[in-house]
Amino acid sequence: MPIKINEAIAAIPVYPAASTYAFGGPLAKLASNESPYAPHPAVAEAIAAAGRNVNRYPDPAGTALREKLAAKHDMAVEQVMLGNGSCEILLGAAQAMLEPGDEIVYAWPSFSMYPHLAAMTGATAVEVPLTADHRHDLPAMAAAVNSNTRIVVLCNPNNPTATFIDHADIEAFARDLPNDVLLIVDEAYIEFVKDAVRDRLLPLVIDKDNVVVTRTFAKVYGLAGLRVGYAFAPLRFRQAVEVARQPFSVNLVAQAAAAEALAHVDDVTQRVLTTWAERDWVETEVRTLGLATADTEANFSWIDLGGRDEDAIVDGLAKQGIIVRAGRALGAEGFIRVSYGHHEENERFVAALAGLLG
Repeated sequence: MPIKINEAIAAIPVYPAASTYAFGGPLAKLASNESPYAPHPAVAEAIAAAGRNVNRYPDPAGTALREKLAAKHDMAVEQVMLGNGSCEILLGAAQAMLEPGDEIVYAWPSFSMYPHLAAMTGATAVEVPLTADHRHDLPAMAAAVNSNTRIVVLCNPNNPTATFIDHADIEAFARDLPNDVLLIVDEAYIEFVKDAVRDRLLPLVIDKDNVVVTRTFAKVYGLAGLRVGYAFAPLRFRQAVEVARQPFSVNLVAQAAAAEALAHVDDVTQRVLTTWAERDWVETEVRTLGLATADTEANFSWIDLGGRDEDAIVDGLAKQGIIVRAGRALGAEGFIRVSYGHHEENERFVAALAGLLG
């Protein structure tokens, strides 16, 4: 008789990871919203130095990194938590707070991890459609909150549409939310937003016991391969999540690399400026081809194919060594999501897309 697998496992969707295709030439990986730029040389040196000590377990509390994050953002150390990517914090929130009969509210399409939170706990996912211009419908999300709601998630900027919610609107939303409902603001791409005070929401974490802001080192810091995320959160939430997850979840090398990365503000600033330039170039070129895009404030574009065959476009790009994400896998058919690479990679993408359209 075979082993018995928990029935809840069957309800958890498979995370739509990007595919890497065999190609006999340079591969342009524009599918996963990674940074195309290697970490600062000092970060690489910190990684090498930490590697000499991997016979030891990491600091389970991530003390040095948490202290640096607290100092950078003017927060109490007790309100800073780490995760094996921000995904671990999201999954920990579900484990700590959701049960069958509970509800979690989020926009859709949004980050592909959110459906996991309900499925893994037996809770109900309430997916609120985005507006016609690919933005969060905050009034509709507020109306979806009821006595069964335990968590509301706002992805800002939103993945996969790259649209941004004004911080003033989030503040108003948070003030009106019942105190027993947790608001998670997922800010994985916040560094790429122009004309915004990036830490504006952090006072909500201090003032309220039901607001969590998650971020990551995977994007602008170029550390996607090390899986280190963080959050600003009420102490009670942090303690509950840490009980629910495995010990030593953020490895020694990741902690060392992230701590060093924080010391190189100029490097981060240059990455952002370069990304903005590439973003403007890609968006202009794509619109010149006659395709519409959502208003992006991230390091990727959400492109409406205008009724064209999504599979044909994605497969056609892949055959030319250009990997993008199909909209269907991300919650909306008829779109593609393309991350910004080096300029020559972006030129390859636009030229290949023009050929497929032409």
